Amino acid sequence: MSTHTCVFAPPRLRTALAVEAYKLRRSLALLLAAIAPLLIAVFMFFNLTRFDKPGSWAMALQSSAAIWAFFMLPMCTTALTALMAQAEHGPRTWEHLRALPVPRWHLYAAKAICALAMVVLISLLLAVLAPLAVLAAGWAKPAAAVADAPDFAAYLLLLGRIFLAAWLMVAVQLWMALRHASFVPALALGIGGTFFAVVATSAKVGVLMPWQTPVNQLASDPSRAALALAVGFFGGCAAFTLMLWRMSRREMPA
Repeated sequence: MSTHTCVFAPPRLRTALAVEAYKLRRSLALLLAAIAPLLIAVFMFFNLTRFDKPGSWAMALQSSAAIWAFFMLPMCTTALTALMAQAEHGPRTWEHLRALPVPRWHLYAAKAICALAMVVLISLLLAVLAPLAVLAAGWAKPAAAVADAPDFAAYLLLLGRIFLAAWLMVAVQLWMALRHASFVPALALGIGGTFFAVVATSAKVGVLMPWQTPVNQLASDPSRAALALAVGFFGGCAAFTLMLWRMSRREMPA
């Protein structure tokens, strides 16, 4: 993760981003980013080899996106945001950081940007590993090899929509993780949100739930998908803005 992608950011914000990226490289975040899409790819491989007839690229890639949006993305967001917050809560470095000659909101903005960048990284890895899993399954079991042509552009577009729809969930999880020194509230929120998203998948109000907006990008109703995308993205922008304002005004973040 490089600050070259943020050349238009203020110099002190670029410094905060560089420091946050360095912390991520020294943490388990990159390992998490590699394991999550790899698990989906492994599941796809063994699931495809169960069949004795050719499948389709569209079905295989959509199933990988569904697993990502439905379960793995919320769990990764919960773990990632808790990990990023504990980098400061654990050694109790907030007082030192907030005493630096840097606008306080830069500290939290750097964490928000890096959290979103990690979700992008995982999405890109999934975009590579999922097709490889399909090809590997066809090589291991020719009878199950897909016979049609893949539409990778549509797959990337779907993953992009899932990412944008996840902004509200990422903002809520990061805010909770930064707000409390203990990782338990953020973990409980993530588990609870994922649980209700699973048991209430078809609920009409689910289109407004942060943990359901990503998976609603696979909805058969285009209007429902569009509404979920708007709620997830614009709601996420609003939540991030409110988080930066509230957290930067607190004397102590937890």
